[in-house]
Amino acid sequence: MNISSFKSGKFVQRLQYKSFEPTPINTQWHLDNDAVALLLSKADQKLGELNAFSQLIPDVDFFIKMHVLKEGTKSSRIEGTQTNIDEAIQKEEFINPEKKDDWQEVQNYVQAMNNSIAALERLPLSNRLLKNAHKIILHGVRGKHKQPGAFRISQNWIGGSSLTDAKFIPPHHDGILEYMADLEQFIHNENSALPHLIKIGILHYQFETIYPFLDGNGRIGRLLITLYLVSSGLLVKPTLYLSDFFEKNREHYYDNLTSVRTKNDLVHWLKFFLEGIRVTAENSILTFKEIIALRVSVETKIITLGKKQLLAKKLLQNLYSQPITDMQSIAIALNVSIPTVSRLLNDFIRLGILVELTGFKRNRVFVFEQYVKLFR
Repeated sequence: MNISSFKSGKFVQRLQYKSFEPTPINTQWHLDNDAVALLLSKADQKLGELNAFSQLIPDVDFFIKMHVLKEGTKSSRIEGTQTNIDEAIQKEEFINPEKKDDWQEVQNYVQAMNNSIAALERLPLSNRLLKNAHKIILHGVRGKHKQPGAFRISQNWIGGSSLTDAKFIPPHHDGILEYMADLEQFIHNENSALPHLIKIGILHYQFETIYPFLDGNGRIGRLLITLYLVSSGLLVKPTLYLSDFFEKNREHYYDNLTSVRTKNDLVHWLKFFLEGIRVTAENSILTFKEIIALRVSVETKIITLGKKQLLAKKLLQNLYSQPITDMQSIAIALNVSIPTVSRLLNDFIRLGILVELTGFKRNRVFVFEQYVKLFR
């Protein structure tokens, strides 16, 4: 099947509505569009640079934690949550009660991503893995009663208040297992010569068209992108997340997905997707460079602390994964007394590394502001 002549599927009349039944994607594909091929080359180059760069950074896993938190925040915001990165970093006890549900959705997404990445070491990228992630994402939040961890057995829709005024109606639930089996087979089709980035672009479109769950499809579909990049070996570390690009270009994101279904315009979607890969990889490289520069600057400052320097380095390492913190958390993490932590925090404030947020004498909260700023 040629990319440029792709037929996305057809609308099938049901009792009172028409569902969209997509064309199976596990077939032989041919990249026959020069513009897409050019964008593919640029995206591949930037992704390769990011992959190489991430392997040169010491303790890169500490920084990846912040990337995942940002991804969780952005992916959830696309679905309507209001949690920002500053709130997502904080412990639950410091979150406004009115925002706790949104905060929990972000935490669920982060847990689903981390668990799924770890699971790839023993499981293939599969429907089973996606179901496990879905179960985590919906645990205890909106949608918790909508079959967490299971493909839907009823019709759903996008936009509107019912099937009669829906903006888009995905395929009938009777075909979900067959469609998702086709999608899984496409993931593992070793006879396909289709470039990986084109393949994941098609996978993401098809997943969002099948809409296999009653809720949480957007988040799982975006999580699928990172999981594919890691499982296919394009990334050694999970360092690229597209939700920020999709959130900033939300209207174009939805319009391009819709155009594939209504106009068979797969080419335009792939152009958008590949540009997202390129831009996001470029931004991620820049962020890593800024982290390295900040790290050098801060470590130069703590040299002035003399005998406290070793403990200061431990605190700094902790701040890279938990940049908004409190005295008790640091005391536990560093296994030192509260008075020792208090003196060290005062040193960090004096050196301009930390900023105190509350203005209280007790229960104070501190932020590694320069670091958090890189992820806003």
